[in-house]
Amino acid sequence: MKTQFEQMMDGLNDVEAFLAGEQEGFKAHVPQEVDVKAIRNRLGMTQARFSDTFGFSLDAIKHWEGGRRTPEAPARTLLTVIDKNPAAVLTALNPAAFAAPVGSSKPTLHARVDRKRQTSSGVIKRKAYSAEGVKRITK
Repeated sequence: MKTQFEQMMDGLNDVEAFLAGEQEGFKAHVPQEVDVKAIRNRLGMTQARFSDTFGFSLDAIKHWEGGRRTPEAPARTLLTVIDKNPAAVLTALNPAAFAAPVGSSKPTLHARVDRKRQTSSGVIKRKAYSAEGVKRITK
């Protein structure tokens, strides 16, 4: 396995070759390790919801998080994009959910998160958060 310095030098050599016209295009960097649990936790999702939302099998999520398996390169690539820009992945996987209303330039996310909270008097209040800014609706 190469040291970080050797990896950096390889990258600089690639840039130099590209600038000299000796090499075309670029080489994508796919991380060797991806912390699936950290990504999922940052998004505040359960394993089941994460697998449903992004198209992974629930077993794969469990195995990756348990350390029994490692995601293959395409899965690591998708997980990296999910980590950096989950909205881009959601838009690509479900464009209808991000469709702009007719006559509007602003896309609307048709998603809602409900949070239930029981008050000290036993009354359950619900707060709904929409994706358009941080609108909070208390019921």
